[in-house]
Amino acid sequence: MKKRVFINIHYLEIGGAERALLGLLSALNPEKVDIDLFVNQHIGEFMSLIPDYVNLLPEIPEYACVERPIKSIAKEGHIGVALRRMWAKHKHKQYLKTLSIEERQHDASVFQYIANAVEGALPSLEYFNEYDLAISFLQPHNIVLNKVKAKKKICWIHTDYSTLHVNHDLELPVWKAFDYVASISDDCTKTFLQTFPELKDKIVLIENILSPLFVRQQAELEDVSVEMPDELGVVKILTIGRFSPPKKIEGIPHICSEMERLGVNFKWYIIGYGHDTNIQETLDKYQMRHRMILLGKKTNPYPYIKACDIYAQPSIYEGKSVTVREAQMLYKPVVITDYPTAKSQITSGVDGVIVSLDEMETAKGIVEFIKNKKLREQIIEYLRTHDFGNEKEVDKVYMLMK
Repeated sequence: MKKRVFINIHYLEIGGAERALLGLLSALNPEKVDIDLFVNQHIGEFMSLIPDYVNLLPEIPEYACVERPIKSIAKEGHIGVALRRMWAKHKHKQYLKTLSIEERQHDASVFQYIANAVEGALPSLEYFNEYDLAISFLQPHNIVLNKVKAKKKICWIHTDYSTLHVNHDLELPVWKAFDYVASISDDCTKTFLQTFPELKDKIVLIENILSPLFVRQQAELEDVSVEMPDELGVVKILTIGRFSPPKKIEGIPHICSEMERLGVNFKWYIIGYGHDTNIQETLDKYQMRHRMILLGKKTNPYPYIKACDIYAQPSIYEGKSVTVREAQMLYKPVVITDYPTAKSQITSGVDGVIVSLDEMETAKGIVEFIKNKKLREQIIEYLRTHDFGNEKEVDKVYMLMK
């Protein structure tokens, strides 16, 4: 008899965690498990990539409005959720007063305040009956914990907790109530346990599941030569990421300016979305619009990765970058900054290069990499002869149901 699996995620916008979920869904065998996917808001370009054998559960209005603007949901009649969101905002402001300036700058506790507050306004999902395993793929994890009936429950870590401040006492009861906590890398585990040492015995390592075959097939579906043309002597660099502080997209114009000063000819393409005010300001400040090109959102980023010469991820922090691994699957030399988990992602000089987080040094490191054609060719050859797929990670999910 097949096992029943429930999986919850907020939405399916373009992002690393969302792509990791698609990897998991693609790896799960429909002959072994029946999969119910509950997406709070049925939005995002990746909705169309959900495998046919996955049962997408209906959107429920109360869940769909948890992360939408409060004024909008109040006008639509969701007064209970709106009031609870306002209360959460008030409680979070009170909490911020107890923190240092540095802690406030890195605080991510607001999401747990909201989750705790709105939970009472959300209907139970137990009418879907009992599951063998329920998976909460993105924090906060209250929905799977308290609204779903399952024999086993597991929640996921996707980020580097050394870069965040969270309210330990507020979050701990939620994490602690799960049977397992899945971490995508050893470094993520290490930083998470620095915040939550009490959860050591619940951690299981399940890496983001990625398929080289899928990535390479997707890379052949489009011709992007109009947007990323081949130009004699021009090195094409690509970065993919949401426009958010951890990705440090707004720092790229400064890096470009220094690279231009150091005498290399390049164009740096960006696939991403979000509030871009800071990016536009720094583009104008350093006059780098001829070097840095914003391509916007792309449902299928793989043809663009295939078209680039170097893939760069100049982040402040990452859990374990999905896109970096995908670029390696397409045999692209990768440059990443030395964020805390960088060394768990690549071995510098072997399957990519790690450069300094300092923007001036980042520029210098990328320029040296561009000029070192021999090293880039060695890395490409290494990538061509190694398998970066890990579909067998799904066996760990099956084991949790035994």
